[in-house]
Amino acid sequence: MQKISSALSLPLYSVAATRQIEQQAAASLPPHTLMQRAGLSVARLALALAPHAQRIWIACGPGNNGGDGFEAALHLHQWGKTVLVTWTGLPGGKAEPPDAQAARVRALAAGVTLATEAPQDFDVCIDALLGIGARLDPHRAGSALMRQWLALMQASQALRLAVDVPTGLDADTGFSSSAVATKSIAACAHPERAAGIFTLSLLTLKAGLFTASGRDGAGQVWFDDLGVKPAATPEPCAWLLGADRAAQPPRRKAAHASHKGSFGDVAVLGGQSGTAATTHMTGAALLAARAALHAGAGRVFVALLGQAGPTVDLLQPELMFRAPDALDLKRQVVVCGCGGGEAVKSVIAKLLSTAARAVLDADALNAIANDTQLQTQLKARHGRAYSTVLTPHPLEAARLLGSTAAAVQADRLAAARELAQRFQCVVALKGSGTVIAAPGRETMVNASGNALLATAGTGDVLAGMLGAYMAGGLEAFEAACGAVFAHGRRADAWASQRPGQALTASALAAL
Repeated sequence: MQKISSALSLPLYSVAATRQIEQQAAASLPPHTLMQRAGLSVARLALALAPHAQRIWIACGPGNNGGDGFEAALHLHQWGKTVLVTWTGLPGGKAEPPDAQAARVRALAAGVTLATEAPQDFDVCIDALLGIGARLDPHRAGSALMRQWLALMQASQALRLAVDVPTGLDADTGFSSSAVATKSIAACAHPERAAGIFTLSLLTLKAGLFTASGRDGAGQVWFDDLGVKPAATPEPCAWLLGADRAAQPPRRKAAHASHKGSFGDVAVLGGQSGTAATTHMTGAALLAARAALHAGAGRVFVALLGQAGPTVDLLQPELMFRAPDALDLKRQVVVCGCGGGEAVKSVIAKLLSTAARAVLDADALNAIANDTQLQTQLKARHGRAYSTVLTPHPLEAARLLGSTAAAVQADRLAAARELAQRFQCVVALKGSGTVIAAPGRETMVNASGNALLATAGTGDVLAGMLGAYMAGGLEAFEAACGAVFAHGRRADAWASQRPGQALTASALAAL
C-alpha cells in the first residue's frame, strides 16, 4: 500500500481497463480472494489513519463496493473495534454479487452489528456505498438512503475513508454526479475538512481521482494493487504527472560559461491599453513577462497592444519594451493573449503564420474561437513544424470546441485530447488536475497545485513560465509538463510555508 504524492508519476486506468485487470486476476485466484484482500487493506488503512478510534461506521451498498466494506468490518471487529454497518439492501429484482454476499454472511456470522440507521457518534466513517461502475442516480432504488448517509458523513468532523472512489464521483472523469457529492466538494475547500478525507484506490489508480471534482472529493489518495501483477496490463488512459517526469528549468543544468543568449528570448504580446480601450489589462502582460524572467528566460520583451501603456516596468526594469511590429517572431518564443482584449485580433493572424514557437492564452484563444480562418491557420502550424501550446481554462476550451464549460468539465481528459487533435498542438487545460495533451503523446494529469491558484493573473504567470521553458530549449510538450508542474509546486510550497496567507499572481511570478 502506498500514499500517493506529487513525487512520482504513476499510470492511471479507466474503469474498462480496471475491469479487465480484475477479471484476469479473478480467473487465476481462489473465489472471493480479491474482495478479501480489498477488505483487509481498507481495515488496515483505517486503523493506520486513526489508531485510537473505537467507534467505526461503515455504510455499505448493494454491490461489490459494499462487499469490500463488510470484509473491512469483519477485520475491524476482530481487532476489538466497535463496528456498526448500515446496508442499503438490494434493489428490487437484483441479485447480490456472489463475492459481496459471501463477505456479508461472513461478517454477520462473526458478530458484526448490522443496523438500519446510522449511529449518532462515530470516530471513523467508511464510504463503501458505490464503486467504479455505478452512479448516484436519483431514480435508482436506495439512492435517497445513500444520500442521507453521505450527508451525515460529510457533516461530521470524523475521519472519512472512501473505498476505491467516493460515492457519486465518476472514476474516469472526476465528474460529480450528485448534489450531495457537490456539497462535500465545497466543504473540502476548508483545510480542516480536507485533512480528514481519504480514499483507498484498489487494484488501479483511477484518473477521476485527480482532476475536476476528484481531488476535492477523494482527499488524500492511497493505493493498493492487491498483489495483482497482470501478465498483460492494458494501456493507461493517462499518467499522473509527478516531479520525476516534470522537465526542469533549463538554467538548472546550465554550463558555467553560459550567457543570456543561452536561455532564449521570450516576447509577451498582449496587455490592451489606450484611450480607446474600454478595459486596461497591461498588468496581465507584465505578469506573464515577469514570470518568464523569473523562470529563466535570457531576455524578455514586452509588446503592449495600445498607445498609452508604460514603456518601463519599474518593479522589473530588466523587461524590455518594444512595438509589436519590432518583434522577431521567428526567433523569439511568443506568449500571446494575456490581457490582449479585442486588440489581439490585429496581430494574431501574423503571429500564427510567422512565429515558430508560440504560447496562446486568454484573448488569443477567444479570437481564434470566433474566426474559422484563424482556426485554419492554427491547424496549419503543425505542417510547418511550428510549435504551439494552448493554455485554456474550461470556458476558453469550450469556445474553441463549440461546446460549454460544463461539458468540458464533465470529461476534462476527452476535451483536452479533442483540442490537441483538432488543432494539432499541445494543450494544457487548466483547472484542478490540469490536463496536458498532445497528438501521439501520453495524456498527463498534473499532481501539483492547490486552490491558492484560483485568483486573477495566475494563468498569465503560467503562460510566461511556459514561454521561458520553451525559450530555454525544451520542446513544447515537455515544456508544458515542466511549467505546469512547477507552477503548482510553487503554490504547494507557499501553502506549506505560509499557511492561511493568500497567494497573489505577482508573488507567484517571483517565486
